[in-house]
Amino acid sequence: MTRERLHKFLARCGVSSRREGERLILAGQVKVNGDAVYTLGTTVNPLKDQIEVNGVVLKPPPHVYIILNKPKGYITSVKDEKGRPTVMALLRGVKERIYPVGRLDRDSEGLLLLTNHGELAYRLMHPRYHMDKRYLVHLRGTPKEEDLNRLRKGIHLREGKTAPAKIWVVSRGKKETEVEVVLKEGRKRQIRRMFRAIGCPIVSLVRVAIGDITLKGLHPGEYRHLSPQEVEALKKAVRLSSNPPDS
Repeated sequence: MTRERLHKFLARCGVSSRREGERLILAGQVKVNGDAVYTLGTTVNPLKDQIEVNGVVLKPPPHVYIILNKPKGYITSVKDEKGRPTVMALLRGVKERIYPVGRLDRDSEGLLLLTNHGELAYRLMHPRYHMDKRYLVHLRGTPKEEDLNRLRKGIHLREGKTAPAKIWVVSRGKKETEVEVVLKEGRKRQIRRMFRAIGCPIVSLVRVAIGDITLKGLHPGEYRHLSPQEVEALKKAVRLSSNPPDS
């Protein structure tokens, strides 16, 4: 397990917010392996270090892995300064502090993974680990094959060229087209920007799978916990060790 900033660990344990955790550290109320820590930015290994707050030894909470079928109209965030509904409002009954892995914009739907396992979340979002994310996209217009090939090879957006994408035409009508898209990266509103660049704005966008994890059995707004087998499959896909078992 990678090291973690002490104030983040305190927040993950439910002791405090991150800002309040910093105050506890500065006040000398936090000890690591028996010694008081006063330095902000201190990192710890929660699996090896003994961390105390006012004499109470903290243990890292168990990892939680949830998939949600996100409906339209929800922000993929823990909080929203503008007061818009976030996906957290759909997770009734979940007591652990978890957060979304990656994003689906407000108008997009589909599979969203949420967890408190920071290293797994990082690897799932990083293109280096080549985790496939599959989308079903309904387009306005009928893109030419040569334009789809541009997207397959990578297209230049404002922040640089996109990675190659897999794209299949599912159905083609006179005015609209449905395609399946597989990406290994996840830039902000990437798919919408890609198809806008070839003159085919998106009518609807649904993420249907991350790796081998799918939406099967989940209606919009519903969630479920991943099975141990699904968690192990995700860890294996991003080359994350399963030692210790609950890491």
